[in-house]
Amino acid sequence: MNIQQSNIANLPTKYGKFRIKAYKDNDQEHLAIMSLDFEQIEAPYVRIHSECLTGDTLGSLKCDCQNQLELALKFISKEGGLIIYHRQEGRNIGLLNKVNAYALQDQGRNTIEANLELGFKEDERDYKVIKYIFDDLKINKLKLITNNPKKIDYVKSLNIELIERIPSITKVNKYNEYYLNTKKDKMGHLL
Repeated sequence: MNIQQSNIANLPTKYGKFRIKAYKDNDQEHLAIMSLDFEQIEAPYVRIHSECLTGDTLGSLKCDCQNQLELALKFISKEGGLIIYHRQEGRNIGLLNKVNAYALQDQGRNTIEANLELGFKEDERDYKVIKYIFDDLKINKLKLITNNPKKIDYVKSLNIELIERIPSITKVNKYNEYYLNTKKDKMGHLL
């Protein structure tokens, strides 16, 4: 892997003070968001947050992404740890295809059916850069903040000691209920 790295910079936010480091893997740029005491924590809390422009930035009610990101930022700020902002929009189908998937969802398809109809797998994400970031930040044990069993399995496959899984449960609304049920029933999410 030919990954470029930034220097570490300070990032004061409305959630607290963090330090950040960027990683560029071809055309995708990922971000490590660390608590100020991150390097002193033996087994940090870690969230691998998958990019969602419509949720994270625009506040889409169709998903739980912004709520999960805010929950993680508040938690990491208080408890210490790391959020990896994994830039693979729409489970790595890109923004244009994600909007096309949204249009199919507007016609009644679930998130998986929409991706499949567009010619993609249900989940196209590639987690190799996560291993690179873990290695760079010298993480060999952690407490994972996730509902996604694939992320749990991926972390375990790296021979990183998974001390604990912390659920990332947020409010259900009338716009995201079908989406969350699909994640639970069809993708095995721990909701």
